[in-house]
Amino acid sequence: MTTAEFEKCVKGVDRNRKASKFKRPYTECVYQPMIELLAYLRANGFKRSSFRAAASSSMRPWTEKVYGIPPEQVVGSSIKDEVMKMRDGKPVLMRLPEMNFIDDKTGKPVGIKLTHWPPPIAAFGNSDGDQQMLEWTQVGTGARLMMLVHHDDATREFAYGAESKIGHVQ
Repeated sequence: MTTAEFEKCVKGVDRNRKASKFKRPYTECVYQPMIELLAYLRANGFKRSSFRAAASSSMRPWTEKVYGIPPEQVVGSSIKDEVMKMRDGKPVLMRLPEMNFIDDKTGKPVGIKLTHWPPPIAAFGNSDGDQQMLEWTQVGTGARLMMLVHHDDATREFAYGAESKIGHVQ
């Protein structure tokens, strides 16, 4: 499918698909303390980016609404795209069945380097897959802040706490 068709599909899923456990859209199942942290950073002039293990193309259509992070500041795993000509002669981007980049574990510092240099002054993660991102943040000069936030609020979203099998190495 084309990249435009995929984005339209993602927007439809995000608008209509509900988390069965919570009986509300996935876009409403977000960790409130992280939303509050992002609002604080925004209010204090920080540029926020999001580095996701999930595919960036599936996150970009809704990160601004949910997190206040514009699509161009979302970096995540990606599928290779290729320009192809369609019947009408106009070039379109087609998604290929190949991974381009995996933004998890050792891939996170690579994603940061591709889009931001020097390393950030603060980074916040929510799983063991964020460890290398936090370590990369630490190599910068000057004061740095690295935090691992375990999601433990099973009322509002899926708990990623220490006892959970979600979000850490098994």
